[in-house]
Amino acid sequence: MGTNGSTVLEPLRQGLPPLDPSAVSSAASVALPARYEAVGSARKFTRATLGQWDLEERFDDIALVVSELVTNALRHALPADTPREQPEPPVRLHLMCWASRLVCAVRDPSDESPVARDTDDDFSAESGRGLFLVESFSDGWGWHPLAGPVRGKVVWALFQLR
Repeated sequence: MGTNGSTVLEPLRQGLPPLDPSAVSSAASVALPARYEAVGSARKFTRATLGQWDLEERFDDIALVVSELVTNALRHALPADTPREQPEPPVRLHLMCWASRLVCAVRDPSDESPVARDTDDDFSAESGRGLFLVESFSDGWGWHPLAGPVRGKVVWALFQLR
């Protein structure tokens, strides 16, 4: 347990479910600028992508999780001096679909661990519930640091497709 009722989450080194290219039936990705309007863009991208994949019935839960992951990346993972316009947007949303599962993953430039607030402290708080919602609406989630020359991390959520 961290300070102020927060929990620092250790990296889940197993990372995403195995990314066997032959098993991934569909994948889509979009770069998101360092502006809060990016959350709406991420939701529109998610709706269009799920429509192409014939998964519209899963939109509500997946879009809620996408919104929370993108909001967290914009709010907590970008340095305060991040310019609003950049040649390479700092946050990227990936959607990957297998026959029986879908993963949404948000890449950001921070090396810092996601921090989940203890929801018992103040459930009526306006912020701090994002990872609680991700956990509640997905079938699993985690994060891992990026390897190689690219700095940052990926926070992901898994959805079982029935």
